[in-house]
Amino acid sequence: MQLPTIKFMEIDFKKYDMIIDVRSPSEYQLDHIIGATNLPALSDMERIEVGTIYKKQSRFKARKVGATRISRNVASHIEKHLFEKDRKWRPLLYCWRGGQRSFAFGTILAQIGWRPTLLYGGYKKYRRSVVDVMHKNHSDLRLILVSGHTGTGKTELLQTLRALDTQIIDLEALANHRGSVLGRGASCQPSQKLFESLLFREISTLDPLKPIFVEAESSKIGNITIPPAFWCAMKNAQKIEIVAPIKERARYLKRTYQNLTSNVENLCDRLDFLVRQQGRKRVDEWKTLAREKKYEHLAVQLMELHYDKRYSRSRQPAQTSISLQIALEKINSREISKAAQKIKNSIGSLDK
Repeated sequence: MQLPTIKFMEIDFKKYDMIIDVRSPSEYQLDHIIGATNLPALSDMERIEVGTIYKKQSRFKARKVGATRISRNVASHIEKHLFEKDRKWRPLLYCWRGGQRSFAFGTILAQIGWRPTLLYGGYKKYRRSVVDVMHKNHSDLRLILVSGHTGTGKTELLQTLRALDTQIIDLEALANHRGSVLGRGASCQPSQKLFESLLFREISTLDPLKPIFVEAESSKIGNITIPPAFWCAMKNAQKIEIVAPIKERARYLKRTYQNLTSNVENLCDRLDFLVRQQGRKRVDEWKTLAREKKYEHLAVQLMELHYDKRYSRSRQPAQTSISLQIALEKINSREISKAAQKIKNSIGSLDK
């Protein structure tokens, strides 16, 4: 039976009701097409089992065992997840390289009367498209960086710009990390490949002819490395700098990091990561401030002795590239909204 195939860069996702990743759960967790649902044709253990039989016994026996496992799993998925789909339902399926797993799954769906399409070359071809954009090709994105010291409300400003129908990419949200030792999310960061897929998807939804606002970052966000092509575009971008008094920034950080101030021992554990840069004596002093709930004092210390110095070093080579500076005497929703509107009104002059 022949099943229709399509190349990734030719896909009109609106034509498909569901994208099904039929690879094993561990393959899917490492990376996948964003928006895909994992309905594995083989579990991780079954995939190892079939592969071992293929290498140590025979291809024929491996295909028999694989067919029985896939048939059983596909039947379960149809019963649990697909049974209520009507006749017009159109899925797009892929496996590692567009081979046996997606073809077997798709053939069963086609026999039922649905109209499945297979991704040509599977995940492997999709990943090549991501690598081309993230690692190899020159980026023509018109990025504008939002920079500023720690605690100046840059992330909230980006989200306010989004609400004003301005294009943004929130790298910290994609990386599930706020970009500092204290900024790790409650859940784990995505893999490097999955982060690149998330960024790839985000870029594909934006108009490359219009400015895109991004928070200024170092080349790494937690364990995630910003891909070379995007990092090069960031280094060449214009910059907007947000400035605010350090005590106001401390108050803002106290409000923003309530997940840490509500769990002092977790905060102290995070501070331990700064021992190598700041020394045990100073970090112990900071942990004492945390346990005494002197969070604003702690925030001032962290900014004066750690974060502000790092920020100043990082911007030293590019001090003349600041296109717009916005001063905030107070960092709250009202002032951030005013700043976002000012930035939006300045887009024309920034983009020249």
